[in-house]
Amino acid sequence: MIDTVQFQDLNNTQKDKDRKFFIQNRRYFIFFLLLALVSLGILIRYALLMLGTPPPQSSVPRRARAGERGLILDRNGRILAMETRLGNISVWRPEISDLDTLCTELAPALEMPPHEIRERIETAASDFVYLKKQVDQSTMKLIELGQDEGRFHGVTIEPIVGRIYPEGELASQIIGFAGDDNNGLGGIEYAFNEELSPKKNLQGENANGGYTDSGTSGDNGGQVILTIDANVQFILQEIGEKILVENEAEAVMFMAMDPRTGDILGSASLPGFDPNMLRSSTEITRMDRPSLWAYEPGSVFKVFSLSALMESGSITGNTVFICDGHYEKTTDLGERVVIKCLGAHGRVTAREIIVYSCNAGAAYAADRLNSDAFYQRLRDFGFGGRTQAGTPGETGGFLRSVERWSGRSKPTISMGQEIAVSALQMIQAASAIANDGILVPPRFVSMIRSPDGKQETAYRPQPPRRILSAETARAMRSYMMAVTSDIGTGWRANVEDLSLAVKTGTAQIIDPETGAYSDKDFIASCIALLPAESPSLVLYLVIIKPQGLSYLGGRIASPPIREAAEALVDYLGIPRGRNPQIVHSGTVALQPKLVPDIDGRAPDLLGYSKAELIPLLLRDDLNIEFSGEGWVVYQEPAAGTPLEADTVIRLELE
Repeated sequence: MIDTVQFQDLNNTQKDKDRKFFIQNRRYFIFFLLLALVSLGILIRYALLMLGTPPPQSSVPRRARAGERGLILDRNGRILAMETRLGNISVWRPEISDLDTLCTELAPALEMPPHEIRERIETAASDFVYLKKQVDQSTMKLIELGQDEGRFHGVTIEPIVGRIYPEGELASQIIGFAGDDNNGLGGIEYAFNEELSPKKNLQGENANGGYTDSGTSGDNGGQVILTIDANVQFILQEIGEKILVENEAEAVMFMAMDPRTGDILGSASLPGFDPNMLRSSTEITRMDRPSLWAYEPGSVFKVFSLSALMESGSITGNTVFICDGHYEKTTDLGERVVIKCLGAHGRVTAREIIVYSCNAGAAYAADRLNSDAFYQRLRDFGFGGRTQAGTPGETGGFLRSVERWSGRSKPTISMGQEIAVSALQMIQAASAIANDGILVPPRFVSMIRSPDGKQETAYRPQPPRRILSAETARAMRSYMMAVTSDIGTGWRANVEDLSLAVKTGTAQIIDPETGAYSDKDFIASCIALLPAESPSLVLYLVIIKPQGLSYLGGRIASPPIREAAEALVDYLGIPRGRNPQIVHSGTVALQPKLVPDIDGRAPDLLGYSKAELIPLLLRDDLNIEFSGEGWVVYQEPAAGTPLEADTVIRLELE
């Protein structure tokens, strides 16, 4: 009896020990059990792979299809980017029965050489190989047809959503592109990715905790409406392509903007690319040069430097400078500064500096204003800062602080050197000249529209601001109008029955190897405001490194400006009006030209044309002699000098 009781006590003690051991080590048992199950799953999957059976797709839970990425449209509702159903084409090597036949038959459908298909299959690290991604529906139909005919063993079509661009290269650098995951990677697609992307959610979950693949449970992305007019863009790109070829240029930028609103109507950057064939593009062809590339603008910049000087009051329209072919001065530190001019222009005012593109005159004019004030007025034009027009990665250009200027900085900047700008900055600055002194920042996007079209949010990066008086802006436009005359550098831009305010430029380019200006690489450019009296269109053309018969802006950039103006004024409905159009009964009373009053002192005749002087030449009480053609650039005696009976007023015209 005692032995039985003792045995039972021992047995119970052992059970207690076993139970305690299990409780203490329970987590280890669970861990090893899970590890065994996972290992078993891996072995089963490996066995399936070795047997040549692809993993069953039905075992993978599917998420609900997200909403569609929003449209990108031009200002008239023309679709520039949209979502579509695409496909990734892959092969499973164990199912291929005849590799040579497969490569030969797939080649036409995938538009790939047979040897390239074979190489991808044979060199792949696994049995699953992607042959081509994001193919269109026509390609998928060809492969499906082949599969129906019993061909293409091992080939699979993986349905995906992707982006297509119906207009191909049209405005491609502005629109940008999306990647394999349908997220924006460049241009507007990237800058407004959040607005365009569908709003993700987890609707569509079924009762079993899985996800269905039917229906659209996500909310669609918003629509981005551009300021671009597809027809204007086409005209600029078509002309730009001809410029690129005829001048053997490295690149061309051609922009059109409505200065009243800041709307960019067209912005061509050539060479371009087709976002539908992204893999055949390069970083250079994808580059949105008007937004991203900074360069020295050359003489076109004189429009803004002279306007800044006139607005400051340091010079007026009648301030005279002497150009003997170069500018020269010695600074207080003994630095000798010499700037060459295209010719010896003699006595010049602001008008002649613009008309003849006189470097020396611009440099001497800049000496009239201190560096800090000159710098600030250039900043007012927007130079040295981003325009925030809506494209990503925009450059702010290059305008050094005054503390870093040398003795030659101010006169050099006045003629468009030692400063780097973007084409966007230039066209922004031109809006102030066009709008009687009010600068309107440019924009590529006009509004964001909700997916249902019920809500629209205007996109305005910065408000307009006044930087010049109306008088200064109008005076500058009158000077630029004279550039299209027979004596101006931009006469080739002249359009019949349409007034243009024009400035041409030829800029040198720094040679990166020598650090000095190249003797063979230049930038030719031309800017135009039209109609000059009340501009509703600004055109700006930049030709980079032309290698043809000429590199001068007046020779090769002015004619395309004329061609674009001829095409766009009719399309945009801009009235032609160099000659007044009057509806009348047969009699018209024209206002006489205003001439200076003669009050016993010599009048100020600088800037008058010969035609405007006719009333004075016909007067018997005045003795006027003149030489040359064009406008008065010099008079003797000076304005305000008392006139005697025998005083001769001598005028020089150019």
